[in-house]
Amino acid sequence: MRRRRFLQAAGGASALGLAGCLVQDEGSTSTTPPTDDATTSGDGATSTTSETTTEASPDRSGTVRVATYESFLNAPSESYDAPGKFVKERFEEEYPDATVEYTVPSNGLNEYIQRRKQGASVDADVYVGLNVDDLVRIDENLGSKRLFQTLDLDRMERASHVREELGFGDPKGRALAYDTGYISLVYDERDVDAPETLDDLTTSPYKSKLLAQTAQGTDTGQAFLLWTIAEKGADGYLDYWEDLLENDVKVLGSWWDSYKAYLDDQRPMVVSYSTDQVYANRDGQNMAKHQVGFPNDQGYANPEGMGVVQGSDEVDLAYAFMDFVLRGDVQQTIALSNVQFPAVEDEHVDLPTEFSDYAYRPENPVSLGYDELKGNLSGWVEDWSRLVASN
Repeated sequence: MRRRRFLQAAGGASALGLAGCLVQDEGSTSTTPPTDDATTSGDGATSTTSETTTEASPDRSGTVRVATYESFLNAPSESYDAPGKFVKERFEEEYPDATVEYTVPSNGLNEYIQRRKQGASVDADVYVGLNVDDLVRIDENLGSKRLFQTLDLDRMERASHVREELGFGDPKGRALAYDTGYISLVYDERDVDAPETLDDLTTSPYKSKLLAQTAQGTDTGQAFLLWTIAEKGADGYLDYWEDLLENDVKVLGSWWDSYKAYLDDQRPMVVSYSTDQVYANRDGQNMAKHQVGFPNDQGYANPEGMGVVQGSDEVDLAYAFMDFVLRGDVQQTIALSNVQFPAVEDEHVDLPTEFSDYAYRPENPVSLGYDELKGNLSGWVEDWSRLVASN
């Protein structure tokens, strides 16, 4: 969810334009050097001595270094409040002997991967903003070297509050969701009807109606591609996209490019987020132009996760921080700031009507997990790119 990044780049052009955030990892150095996995269990999961625990009480004093994305710390527009300041202040109130120190990597996850490849360590304890494709990319690049620990969820009181459907399917269990967005269609009901199925988008009523994004480097574009793969299969998705292209779907280079074109009335439908009406309501927009469509009653779930960096010197504080992020008031603040859904079940968070009345979850969320993406994701995107480039 990199929408805020585009708003910042656009100079705050329209507050309606942006919101949800996807973390980019931070790189630095830790006092504990990175190590290859020391032990491999029968299911392929690994452990190292840095992950062992003792009977001693957890140490909640010291500094926990949290790597995150820029808009978690600095709101790109006066219309929004970044959640980072709230999280830091409340955590330090709860743990008066602890300090939160944020850091934002210059090159996101790639910075971490390169440091590990070079045998360097990472100056962070917690990483906020992992997607499942990030975990796949880590393993494709680092092999047996660990960037994140296997999580011990017994060390977190609130881990059981996270929605079951927001799991990453990671066999190493390295990430736990803290929010999620759903990729959907946003449409102007004055110009076009909501498609009942994905196949409807290939028919004449939707010819030259849809704006989408490239699957290379955009969350929404990749998620929409994976949604079509989940529906049509690895052997059928290119045929489906051939039909979409023949029906004149317009693929642009970023979410902001396509959404701005939508706001400029270039086309009446765009691949976007199911929280779109939250923005429209805040900005006093005409809701007729901000209807949310779920073809097949589906939307693609894009959870963001957090994990403990391998080699952290502050593992106790790292777990305390992640557990704190799942607290109800913190989940509410992150949801309202990022305009994403909380990761926890509804009973654990109380959202105001400005969010609950205008944010929609699909009846049947769709997502592809780690096992489905591993060894396939880059090839799917490359094949899709060649098809789009040839049309």
